Amino acid sequence: QVQLVESGGGLVQAGGSLRLSCAASGSIFSISVMGWYRQAPGKQRDLVAAITSGESTNYADSVKGRFTISRDNAKKTVYLQMNSLKPEDTAVYYCNARIRRYSSSYYLDYWAQGTQVTVSS
Repeated sequence: QVQLVESGGGLVQAGGSLRLSCAASGSIFSISVMGWYRQAPGKQRDLVAAITSGESTNYADSVKGRFTISRDNAKKTVYLQMNSLKPEDTAVYYCNARIRRYSSSYYLDYWAQGTQVTVSS
């Protein structure tokens, strides 16, 4: 099986910073896209940032210039550096990875359980 484990969430004041990490483990042949999504109460889950195996990145307009996504392929880990945090960034953040297992010939999306990020005003 495949697991994604997140860390780095918490409470921070507006203007502060946090770094989220998400490590994949299990019977993994390869990982293509990795990304971060977030969901605030009563709202849909939206893409925050994504990064391909070729290091191409994509960001939501609301976080451009403030957040940076990166990955370490040797560690099978994706990071989200969040700077200049705003109260509207408060949400549960979910790590996602598109993974091919050794036992399969195709990729599937896997999700972490989510980590709470709260930004106080």
